[in-house]
Amino acid sequence: MSTCNIFHPSSKISLLHLLFIEEISSEINMKSEILVCSVLVLTILKFSESQESASQADVCKHTLSCADCIRSHPSCVWCSSKNFTKGGESEGSRCATRLELIQRGCQEDLIIDPRGLIRTVKNISLSDNADQEVITQLAPQKMYLKLRPGKKEKFKVQFKRAEGYPIDLYYLMDLSYSMKDDLENVKKLGSDILQELHKITKSVRIGFGSFVDKTVLPYVNTIASQLRNPCPRVESCQPPFSYRNVLPLTSNLTLFQERVSAENISGNVDQPEGGLDAMFQAAVCMDHIGWKNVTRLLVYASDDVFHMAGDGKLAGIYMPTDGHCHLNQNGEYFQSNIYDYPSVGHLSQILTAANIQPIFAVTSSVLSTYQALSEVIPKSAVGELKEDSSNVVNLISQAYYNLSSSVNLEHINLPKGVNILYDSYCPDLTNVKQIKGQCSGVKINQMVEFEVTLWIDEKICQDGKQSFQLRVLGFNEELNVDIEPLCDCNCMDEEIFSSHCNGGRGNYSCGVCSCVDGYKGKHCECPKDKYGSDAECIMIGSALPCNGRGRCECGRCTCNAHFGGEYCECDDTSCERHDGLLCGGHSRGHCRCGTCKCTPNYTGNACDCSLDTRECETPDGKDGKICSGHGTCKCNKCVCDTGYQSSDRCSECFQCRTPCQIYRDCAECKAFNTGPLKDNCTTSCANVSLTMVKHSDSAGKDLKEWCSEKDITFLVTDDKDIVHILVKTKQEIKDNTKSLIVGLVLGIAFFGLLLIILYRIVVEVYDRKEYNRFVKAQKTEQWNDTQNPLFKSATTTVLNPNFTQD
Repeated sequence: MSTCNIFHPSSKISLLHLLFIEEISSEINMKSEILVCSVLVLTILKFSESQESASQADVCKHTLSCADCIRSHPSCVWCSSKNFTKGGESEGSRCATRLELIQRGCQEDLIIDPRGLIRTVKNISLSDNADQEVITQLAPQKMYLKLRPGKKEKFKVQFKRAEGYPIDLYYLMDLSYSMKDDLENVKKLGSDILQELHKITKSVRIGFGSFVDKTVLPYVNTIASQLRNPCPRVESCQPPFSYRNVLPLTSNLTLFQERVSAENISGNVDQPEGGLDAMFQAAVCMDHIGWKNVTRLLVYASDDVFHMAGDGKLAGIYMPTDGHCHLNQNGEYFQSNIYDYPSVGHLSQILTAANIQPIFAVTSSVLSTYQALSEVIPKSAVGELKEDSSNVVNLISQAYYNLSSSVNLEHINLPKGVNILYDSYCPDLTNVKQIKGQCSGVKINQMVEFEVTLWIDEKICQDGKQSFQLRVLGFNEELNVDIEPLCDCNCMDEEIFSSHCNGGRGNYSCGVCSCVDGYKGKHCECPKDKYGSDAECIMIGSALPCNGRGRCECGRCTCNAHFGGEYCECDDTSCERHDGLLCGGHSRGHCRCGTCKCTPNYTGNACDCSLDTRECETPDGKDGKICSGHGTCKCNKCVCDTGYQSSDRCSECFQCRTPCQIYRDCAECKAFNTGPLKDNCTTSCANVSLTMVKHSDSAGKDLKEWCSEKDITFLVTDDKDIVHILVKTKQEIKDNTKSLIVGLVLGIAFFGLLLIILYRIVVEVYDRKEYNRFVKAQKTEQWNDTQNPLFKSATTTVLNPNFTQD
């Protein structure tokens, strides 16, 4: 059975609700699944909307300034009206949702609700090919956003691979002794590599670097003769070294072949190599290698595993890699024996920052190790290298296509307090959103679109303007995003020493007074030396001023949010609720001192009764009266007169029906707990008592009328008070069905037993015949006692002296 796929992004449903839904879903059959799923979806949406409304009503906390209000939650706004708050009401009640403030009488133009801003500053159109002077693959290039804390804003980013985008390829090779055959092939394959890359782009540069390991024990043999020639037998090798930049990136193929041809193999002692050292220096030494702002590929060729952070301790090297370039004039890593190998995480960070895409060309024996390494290095690829590197050209070509067709949008330098999410619209997934900034299988000149969602935390308000960059991994183009926090209110009503604040004893802004020293109160009307005691704000029977729910100002209580009364004794959250909402929600009423004050369209203890009558009006085509003229409308629902049903706005006469029609549903729900009244059987059929009778017991009874309604057969007495049900098509059929099933099972069992008995009889008769024939043949057979001509007796007999026979 399939399941209901229910999702509502704004709903907040507890695990208990989900388990309840799952339990219900597991009980339904295939025919009713669609209907039940629809009901569940509507129920969840209703629940989530009511929960969201309830939560929004309470998100706006008691704040004393407009700035604190708009920072508290995106749905909170501030009323800057001068006389908005009433006596005993705190200025913090100015902070609420827009709907609540309007209902409380705040004018729309006096509501302070700062709105965010998204502006595209620079947006150069995307390029189709690399022949243009300026190649643009990422758009826009600069964005400016004003963000309110907690408020999510969205903008779109586009990327399109331009045909013929330039490539820098740096070939980094392991020159330990086991790579001897590989070096000879690489010397011959340089032109083939360039020729293959020229199929992709006209602009290609290639460079070459090599590595062995750190030149200390236990990595290499430090005996003088071994340092001069570390290779076995009588072969001539170059001394070991850590990493050497043999040839910076160049478009001169002849120079590449000359430099590589001049290289010789070297050697080390232990199995792992110093490849991570070499990759790290090739990434941080940008000027030495000659990297340009193009596609950067680093081909790493080796037949063995690698040393990493911590291994240097074997040689007494404890200092971690410092992240700087340490190549001398000859291009050698001269600080190799001072700094430890880099960690995988540090290397991944450096390669990502430099936008270098590594291609690991390694032999099958270490393929799994480098595949694990590739998983933690973004935009990297692994290929299996033949023992002599003869397939390196195809390997590089395939790895490049795999890397370039994968588009990963990422952020760099993201400030603290800034949050970001990506939605990807990939060409191969039409109208499908991916909550990741990545697409795969993207072809040249195929556009990919990302939707970026940004929001900031309140703490970023102290930091001011911030910026970060978005880029596609493997490409050097960036989108610069400038963010300005929107954390303050611009009320445009500021008055210094305003007359509204008790004749200039305070400054006025956003509807409230900021009092000078020595005064307090809403209008700075209270000298602090006169109202220093809070005794006047203590209610009889209470120990705290304003019951601990407000502040004593000028001898009167100014209550916190959700409290009221002379001494803040009233809890404005203690009213009755309807559909989980206080007083049915702000659209229906407000809680005042434990009692719901309903809006004009609602009434009731919880404002649960609507004064609207639209649901009671008869649909078009009928008499047009309220409840069809046979009832009254209460809380937008029909209450029908005696003899009429409310299911169709009292249009159906209940008493006009025959007794069979009247009692049919009651008969079904009371007898079988099914039918339209099964959920309300006790209330709807309160005046009906039921007696179950069998067909045989019904004969001779003084009954007025037999009723056959659908599949129910029953009898109604004259007093219309007792319904006798003659079960003919339900219970008896069930009983007959059970009897039939039991009889069928017994019949099958008996027939099976009979077959087994017959089988055993046939086998027994056959066995007896065979046995009699064997006995008869035995009696007629003639046996001759003769000596076996092949038998010879023993020639030697050995007796055990320890064995004696009695």
